[in-house]
Amino acid sequence: MRILQITAGAAAMYCGSCLKDNALATELMALGHDVVLLPFYTPTLTDEQNVSSGKVFFGGISVYLQQTIPLFRKLPRLFDKLFDSDFALKAASRQSLAVDPKFLGEMTVGVLEGAAGPLSKEFSKLTEWLSTEPHYDVISIPYTLLISLAPAMRKVAPQSKIVCVLQGEDLFLDGLIEPYRSRAMALLRQYLPDVDLFVSVSEYYAGFMASYLGIEPDRIATVPIGIHAQDFAAAQQLRSVPPYKIGFFARIAPEKGLHNLCEAYRVLRTMPGVPPTSLEVAGYLLTEHQGYLAGIQSKMQAWGLADHFHFRGALDRNEKAEFLRGLDVFSVPTDYHEPKGLFLLEAMASSVPVVQPRHGAFPELLAKTGGGLLVEPGNPQALASGILEFLKDREAASAVAQAGAAGVRQHFTARRMAQQTVAAFESLAE
Repeated sequence: MRILQITAGAAAMYCGSCLKDNALATELMALGHDVVLLPFYTPTLTDEQNVSSGKVFFGGISVYLQQTIPLFRKLPRLFDKLFDSDFALKAASRQSLAVDPKFLGEMTVGVLEGAAGPLSKEFSKLTEWLSTEPHYDVISIPYTLLISLAPAMRKVAPQSKIVCVLQGEDLFLDGLIEPYRSRAMALLRQYLPDVDLFVSVSEYYAGFMASYLGIEPDRIATVPIGIHAQDFAAAQQLRSVPPYKIGFFARIAPEKGLHNLCEAYRVLRTMPGVPPTSLEVAGYLLTEHQGYLAGIQSKMQAWGLADHFHFRGALDRNEKAEFLRGLDVFSVPTDYHEPKGLFLLEAMASSVPVVQPRHGAFPELLAKTGGGLLVEPGNPQALASGILEFLKDREAASAVAQAGAAGVRQHFTARRMAQQTVAAFESLAE
């Protein structure tokens, strides 16, 4: 099968969707399929071997200039080649800048307006390239924010099946200010008939997006995410002597819920029989969220727990594997109803028991793996009690950790994700 898989770069940030897209393409290639992983906006950053194409479409600099300055929509493409060069995009990616909400809304609508919008030149460059390519059996769009590509690509590749992945875009859409959110939602729904199949990363998100966008449920296939679990060490027995490390590994942003874990940690330290502990935190920090982290650190200091809080920053793959190996309990108590839970799979693959709120994709992940506990969302006392349960009964924690490590390797590998993706694509031919 020949597959064009589009992925959206996230500049210098490790992005769960980029990591998942790269792992999927790697395994599809290993299964013998001809795959082109095509980045949009910026080159992708992954913590594994990057298999994406060297060519980037909708280069972030060009998109910004064409969206904000009409003159750049008409300039010769010679200028675009300069802006879209690997050097320019990588240099721009190193800059971490807060994004103006108005511009973010305008840009989102601009992309969704498709070939008739302010980015028509970018759509033309993509379709002209696609028209010179050998036939693709499937063209996969990474999320509905780029669904306007579907009709444009169908014009030049009418025999290709168009697939759109559902993997967390509601968080972005709901964060847009008006009138851009309403306009974006209306445009997005307009393109639903141009897609042959939607692929969701979890059963939870399939049901949610069917209601959120009005997609018929029988047009959505579910392909759970998977990881290369062999890169994470599975332990036979957990440490039974304190001090114990409670871990958080995710993007440092309000929706990921680090503030919830810190509040639960404060409660935990008041409970009788709690052993010595520390709170170990790692993850990518955007400029606009530096104040959020500073606020958390101030609270920990006010609670007399500043010495318990250790922030390790962004980690590469080897550093991440080492970080997870050193933990005794793991929790990312999101406010957002997380559709993927990649961080959870990596922790469980490392034989770390997890404690998560009972929402989003977490219940189905833990039902298949048995790798942790579910607690009432938004309840620091319940989260603290769940964590303490694993700290006090290390034998039970070890049993749960081993179940989680085995469950990830049975149900959530990158190879299994690729095989299920192929099955979903083949169903289109039938």
